[in-house]
Amino acid sequence: MASLSAIYEEIARLAPVELKLGFDNVGLLVGSWEDEIRSVLCALDITEEVIGEAAELGADLIVSHHPLFFELKNVTDSDTTGARVLHLARAGIGAICMHTNLDIAPGGVNDALSETLGLEEAVPFGAEQCGRIGWAPEQSMAAFLPHVKNALNAGGLRYVDAGRPVRHVAVLGGAGGNEMLEALEAGADTYVTADVKHHQFIDARELGLNLIDAGHFSTENVVVPVLAGLIAERFPDVEVRVSRRHGQPEKFF
Repeated sequence: MASLSAIYEEIARLAPVELKLGFDNVGLLVGSWEDEIRSVLCALDITEEVIGEAAELGADLIVSHHPLFFELKNVTDSDTTGARVLHLARAGIGAICMHTNLDIAPGGVNDALSETLGLEEAVPFGAEQCGRIGWAPEQSMAAFLPHVKNALNAGGLRYVDAGRPVRHVAVLGGAGGNEMLEALEAGADTYVTADVKHHQFIDARELGLNLIDAGHFSTENVVVPVLAGLIAERFPDVEVRVSRRHGQPEKFF
């Protein structure tokens, strides 16, 4: 058993709140600092399914990457966000959410993503220093695509093969299409991210950049075991689980 505040402090050491981007809403979003925590469930998002899973498991706290809300003017069951907050409060389950600060932090989302893809000597890139760029064994896109899909357990990939060998790979978990030029300027021949728009695929092809959209969930869910492992290591008396109900929401036909 541990206090919620103690668990929060350990997570904040990994992902200091001051690293968050201006639009973001991170930290303790539901609960009391004095709550005693016996069981934690970690997930990328706090969905109704995840809250139900936490309640069934007897978890006192959910730790997620995506914030439960960004702006909240009221809490009612007339919208999905309010309904989730009410569900958590009624079940006595707290919510800690660490988002862009966990993207940027060493050991956070993008280091986990680069490690999962087997990149070596990965370093930050981009104006916000969120992304990572590192080296992969030289290979064709035809060989790299199944590696990415399998490593991230992605349901499918959208991609542009610019005809270049894969060697210097940039990654940015989540919506990283707007950082494509920064990846190119950093020297990438290949860029793995998510939520890429139509015109960005066209630009990538014309600029000669291999581009892979591996899905928002799949490129960021790699950090959930990191969070779970951190809490389990620091608080051996607390039961820590990774959600088994939350997965890539979009399906592929």
